[in-house]
Amino acid sequence: MIELTNESMSKHTTFRTGGNAAKFVIPESVEELKAVIRKCKEDNEKYLVIGNGSNLLVSDRGFDGTVIQIADKLGRITVNAEEIYAEAGAMLSAVARVARDNSLTGMEFASGIPGSAGGAAYMNAGAYGGEMKDIITYVDVIVNNEFKRMTCEEMEFGYRHSAAMEQDMIVTGISIKLRYGDKDKITAEMSELSKKRVEKQPLEYPSAGSTFKRPTGHFAGKLIEDTGLRGYRVGDAMVSDKHCGFVVNVGNATSDDIYQLICDVKEKVYAKFGVELEPEVRLIGEFE
Repeated sequence: MIELTNESMSKHTTFRTGGNAAKFVIPESVEELKAVIRKCKEDNEKYLVIGNGSNLLVSDRGFDGTVIQIADKLGRITVNAEEIYAEAGAMLSAVARVARDNSLTGMEFASGIPGSAGGAAYMNAGAYGGEMKDIITYVDVIVNNEFKRMTCEEMEFGYRHSAAMEQDMIVTGISIKLRYGDKDKITAEMSELSKKRVEKQPLEYPSAGSTFKRPTGHFAGKLIEDTGLRGYRVGDAMVSDKHCGFVVNVGNATSDDIYQLICDVKEKVYAKFGVELEPEVRLIGEFE
């Protein structure tokens, strides 16, 4: 197990911002993970479990507790016919490549999502018309420091939501069911989606992907654009001029810059359209 102190969270979030975590731990087994959580609870210490940090905005004031990162040491991927089991630390893109290499179709939509398998299940990540709930058969979790296997139905998946968010569950692995397909077609579909991402999304800058959830009957990016906020900045935080649904770090933005920009966008969109935007990004810690 790797244990660090006063570790900058800017190294572990895709926004590349955030203050220090008092402790930063990377367990190498589920048993180590459970042991760390047990100790945090015994010591009455705050803890935060993260994956790739691709959906987090961590306060510049940091996290006064233990951050537990489920990473590649807990990232094994195994294939059994049309089923793939991925430990929570496996990158979703890696799982999609394994599916392709085994001529399994159904996961192409997830090939460019920059998160881990655990994080993707936790928030029911999706893209291009697909969501994790469409392919997950069960999710292994730790709840009350006990192992539990949850069916897809028990996970209560919704739009960017799962039961894990409500019940303090930690995802340790997921099982997905795909189907055999034509490897060349799978490869072509993944390449086409990758091309779309490069063309339409500001991948050249640090971001957390889509910043806001899709409001019912609207598209967040369109509302933001129509409010006249393309290129709007607070410090080095900016509404992307390539895709207004993304907030990007164009230099040395702070988490406070990004948070203020998010607040400004929400306020201005509501004033113009009466639509309440809800951040898709998880806010960790205190913001000014």
